[in-house]
Amino acid sequence: MGAYTLPDLEYDYGALEKAMTGEILELHHDKHHAAYVKGANDTLEQLAEIREKGEFGKLVGLEKTFAFNLSGHVLHSIFWKNLSPDGGDRPNGEFGDRIAEDFGSFDNFQKQLTAATTGVQGSGWGVLAWEPIAQKLIVEQIYDHHGNVGQATTPLLVFDAWEHAYYLQYRNVRPDYVNKLWDIVDWNDVIARYEAAKNSAKPLI
Repeated sequence: MGAYTLPDLEYDYGALEKAMTGEILELHHDKHHAAYVKGANDTLEQLAEIREKGEFGKLVGLEKTFAFNLSGHVLHSIFWKNLSPDGGDRPNGEFGDRIAEDFGSFDNFQKQLTAATTGVQGSGWGVLAWEPIAQKLIVEQIYDHHGNVGQATTPLLVFDAWEHAYYLQYRNVRPDYVNKLWDIVDWNDVIARYEAAKNSAKPLI
């Protein structure tokens, strides 16, 4: 059976100090993300066990647990690559033009993603995604870790709004944390995800 693994960070724990301390990054990656990886692997084993025994009474709860942990693993894996100590500024070229086309301007997009992230009720994510049905960029809110699968969107840029991502440093002032994330966005990674999604994603309808 295949297993999920915790990806290594491509930078040191202290590399993103413009937005988060090394202590927070280490805890976030080594403890919280690792817990989602373990949770997904453990749940896969439990699903295999109930299939073998033909005892499906726990199926609904296990499916929900698996989706939660696997989505947490995927979103965090994207999050780490979306960030860079050399990030910030704003994208140019075709992707910059696309943002302006779909949101009116980069400033409009930035304000919308910031509002989506800071306004998530409880725990969740703000996401810039490619929506293949209308062939456009959209901003989404993801609650907890569960995605919006109806339109089969592909996340390109994700901002973690769970308290473990910022509370030790920013306390309850989530907007200050989100505003700092813009200083470390790796637009090269976001653009690469956009190109891959645009060229491969097929709409469900």
